[in-house]
Amino acid sequence: MSTGENSGVGFSTMRGRDYPSIRQFTVFLENRVGQLLEVVRRFEGSNVRIVALTISDSAECAVVRFLLSDPEQGREVLERAGLAIIESDLIGVELPDSPQPLLQVCTALLQAEINISQVYPLLARPHGSPVVALMVDNIDLAHDTLAAKGFKTVNEDDLKELE
Repeated sequence: MSTGENSGVGFSTMRGRDYPSIRQFTVFLENRVGQLLEVVRRFEGSNVRIVALTISDSAECAVVRFLLSDPEQGREVLERAGLAIIESDLIGVELPDSPQPLLQVCTALLQAEINISQVYPLLARPHGSPVVALMVDNIDLAHDTLAAKGFKTVNEDDLKELE
């Protein structure tokens, strides 16, 4: 399949969507001392920054989820490390300057009957405001709902500007 400017296939459709999102990479690590450090060190010397991280721990393994400033280059780094990865689309939402900004986001999504399965903050603030990453059951509807309610979303280009 041909892609690019003159191919008739836009880059936004290559990943099966045309809304702004951020990619999450999930890796499974053996639950031993130093495993996370080994993965984080893989990004040393690259232009890829870890902009969000969450860990779910069990007796045998740890599930580590990353949001990266450059997902394409970040995927290459993780693949070269020989790690099995799962890639997912999330929505990055800037939190408004209000007493309960997360309540506003959750209320907007509940009104549209959208379920949130994961949420965690970004370490970086692309436009100076705090940002949360949300995994939802209907990313198209969530994006439309949040935009209609006046929320600003963050996309991968915003994260690349942090480099």
